[in-house]
Amino acid sequence: MSIHWPIIRTCLAHPRETAFIDDWRAWRRIELLVAALHLASEIECKCSTKTVGILLPTGGMMPAVALASWMLGRTVVPLNYLLKQAELQYVIDDCETDCIITSRVMLEKLKLEPRAKSIVCIEDMAFKGMPDLRLPARAADNALALLLYTSGTSGKPKGVMLTHGNLSANIRQTIEHVGFSRRDTMLGVLPQFHSFGLTVLTLMPLTLGNRVIYSRAFVPQHIVRLMREHKPTAFIGLPSMYAAMLRLKSAGPGDFRSLQFAISGGEPLPRAIANDFHNRFDVDINEGYGLTETSPVTNVHLPGQGRIGSVGRPAPHIEQRIVDPETGAILEAGCEGEIRFRGPNIMQGYFKLPDETARAFDDAGFFRTGDIGKQDADGFLFITGRLKEMIIVGGENIFPREIEEVLNHHSSVHESAVIGMPCDMRGERPIAFVEVIEGELFNEAELRSWCREHLAGYKVPAEVFKIDVLPRNATGKIMRRDLQPVLETMLAKSKP
Repeated sequence: MSIHWPIIRTCLAHPRETAFIDDWRAWRRIELLVAALHLASEIECKCSTKTVGILLPTGGMMPAVALASWMLGRTVVPLNYLLKQAELQYVIDDCETDCIITSRVMLEKLKLEPRAKSIVCIEDMAFKGMPDLRLPARAADNALALLLYTSGTSGKPKGVMLTHGNLSANIRQTIEHVGFSRRDTMLGVLPQFHSFGLTVLTLMPLTLGNRVIYSRAFVPQHIVRLMREHKPTAFIGLPSMYAAMLRLKSAGPGDFRSLQFAISGGEPLPRAIANDFHNRFDVDINEGYGLTETSPVTNVHLPGQGRIGSVGRPAPHIEQRIVDPETGAILEAGCEGEIRFRGPNIMQGYFKLPDETARAFDDAGFFRTGDIGKQDADGFLFITGRLKEMIIVGGENIFPREIEEVLNHHSSVHESAVIGMPCDMRGERPIAFVEVIEGELFNEAELRSWCREHLAGYKVPAEVFKIDVLPRNATGKIMRRDLQPVLETMLAKSKP
């Protein structure tokens, strides 16, 4: 099914309804459709490639450009505006687009200079008068709709190929699994170049017909003000966002009373944050899971299910299995192994990377997530680590998250990250980095003693370093691999 045809039908069926409210204006559905038609004419004139790059802040203009591109049968490439110039240009060149729709104000603010044959700034478009009417292109399920670039675990960014069928399936799966309806109002903070922000906070509500309040940046005080003003029924954020709202002295339970769905994704949700949010605001945070390659939603723990620490059951029509990463043998409930999925939402592959695409799937057609987890007898999934982040100490497997959970419960620690360091005696040893809460003192001996109280001896970090800011990607996820060069620098400085 074409991803854009249901959106167009919803716009025509409810033309005067407000679809979005962003930092600049409110968008009625008919206004979104008219803007898309204007943009389609511009793209048709300026773009000769199959792909169209979109470099815009979170808001209503980005889906208008995407809709215009799909009307023309093009593939949308959302560009990460937080990348450095060289990283951004690599993506532009790799996706083979000759046209980028962007904002001059944003380019000047971020000091970006993307290079392409045509750079179209929305400030230069009038969006006035009657646009040229056109019959939107239709697309087969396997037609490429979206190229989303992900950093993966190493190397250059990879373009994840998501088809019209992938996106349409994941929208239906999410609606059915979570129970979203037209009556919901969603508060959207995640960037639209991110799969969660694009599918769940943009394409799904446009298809379903519910309203979204957008903020182009996460500022805790502003988000709480939007909660008070618009009373959203759903908020989807990162654990760090919930932690930041906990630090607001002015926020109270009444600010969050409208929420029926408070969903956390992007990285594991620390139990301390979930518990504190419940105790202070009387809101249960429900953890979800997914990857860019899965469009992205695979699992969501729903309100009232009560499986602490679980990301929930798989959404409809998704097959979930836990396998031994070495042998591929399917493991029983309760056993840890690699998480793999099969379903209509799974990507077509990596753009121009056939070998990497082949390695991403097993012989049964299941996608290898690279994440480690276990499922209980009822299919509830628990994430325990990442396959490539596993630390092996004296033959024992350690997943960084287990140590991080303990450190994050210490009164002086805001957040932590753990990596492995080669060790001649035991193979590897865990090394921890911590962000210290403002006003608290850093005491390495005390933190190691704290870990010793709560963890087996081989899991206690050999060293704990204080770091001002943990490295994160554009969506706020901690990038453990970026700590390796930091560790090398610290160790070099400590040598006599």
